Amino acid sequence: MKRDFDQWIESFRSNIADYKYYVDFDKIYKNVENINIELNILNSLIGVKDFDGKFKKLCTEYPKILECIPILIAVRNNEIEIQEKDKSITYNFKYHKNVVLDQYLIDDYLTFMIETGLKELIQNRIINNLVDYVLGVEVGLDSNGRKNRGGHLMENLLEKYIQELGVEYYKEMYTKEIEDRWNMDLSLLTNAGDVAKRFDFVVKTNNQIYAFETNFYKSGGSKLNETARSFKNIAEEIDKIQGITFIWVTDGKGWISARHNLKETFDVLDTLYNINDLENGILNVVVK
Repeated sequence: MKRDFDQWIESFRSNIADYKYYVDFDKIYKNVENINIELNILNSLIGVKDFDGKFKKLCTEYPKILECIPILIAVRNNEIEIQEKDKSITYNFKYHKNVVLDQYLIDDYLTFMIETGLKELIQNRIINNLVDYVLGVEVGLDSNGRKNRGGHLMENLLEKYIQELGVEYYKEMYTKEIEDRWNMDLSLLTNAGDVAKRFDFVVKTNNQIYAFETNFYKSGGSKLNETARSFKNIAEEIDKIQGITFIWVTDGKGWISARHNLKETFDVLDTLYNINDLENGILNVVVK
């Protein structure tokens, strides 16, 4: 029975986020704990009248506190470049155990604290605790990791369905490994070995090898068109090779804006599925 593309894409999900998707608190707690002592030393600057003098003294006695400063402005790098009117300045906040900070360098760090607004933030008690403040900064920065976590969510979801099949399977397997393990020629996929191709999952049954790719796109973009074209090419090439089947499981409302390219792949790849297909047991039908 021929599938209806419009009906199929209508069942795409807007979100597959689980509870851990939004914030990785375990990672955040670890990051804050790594600089907890230094942050508490910097806490002694909160509300002090002679901020400049106290800051310089702390830099001399506890130079490791400098490594905490970038995260106070939501930067993870140890080096921060500032463009002034007539010159560029690079501040290096990396702690070196055997390096003694001279007064000129400490003055530069104080200038950084003043010009970025950190002095005002700390001296005027706009915040009460730098540990709590950095915890909040880390939560904000961690939102950048949602894209990677989103990709893993789809992989984890597909893996559960593969596990239910009770078959031999492998994660992140390259074409070269498939060729070596099962004596196959996949040169059509690798441009005669010049290109390394990795599949998210590879399933091996007594009768066939199944190469899986999976992804989820919550929002649109040019990458989706490229992905659809790429997987269409893989589908057409792998169809010429005996003993292996390509299965692509994708989902996400981001595909709505790239539906034309996705339909082109849908028309040539019978084993293009979505989450709804997985829930309806499609792998039990296809994988034999």
